[in-house]
Amino acid sequence: MSALDDELDYQILKLLQKDGRMSFTEISKEINVAVSTIRHRYINLVEEGTIKIIGRIDPNRIGFNAYASILISVKPKLLMNTILEELGKLPEISFLALVSGDFDIEANVMCRDMEHLNELLIDKIHTMEGIFDTKTNMYMKIYKFAQPDLELAKLSSK
Repeated sequence: MSALDDELDYQILKLLQKDGRMSFTEISKEINVAVSTIRHRYINLVEEGTIKIIGRIDPNRIGFNAYASILISVKPKLLMNTILEELGKLPEISFLALVSGDFDIEANVMCRDMEHLNELLIDKIHTMEGIFDTKTNMYMKIYKFAQPDLELAKLSSK
């Protein structure tokens, strides 16, 4: 059973998604459940990997001014896992996924500036064996940067 199959875990996740620093006491008052129950459920959610509490930062406010999506084509395909592993080690990459379409991989990157982005592309990504082609799309201005709405997951399970 996934965490979203349980209504209590779902309510805890929704509250923590709004405020990751919310105390167990505040959560227990909000959903009318004992603090010990909240603590136990929280520990289970963390241990099973459903939730990880982090500080979400605004990249622009701390000096990441070149934010981009890099689409990557791999040839030969047998190098795919090696390339994904190597890309996953790069600290500039904040999102990495296999994709469908003309390219194989999408990597979202956060760099200090255009020079840093060029260094990442030329010195690190383009030098990897098996990277055949790339296409870089710059994010000119970000209008929404958010977590997924848990209500959407709940609706899909009905």
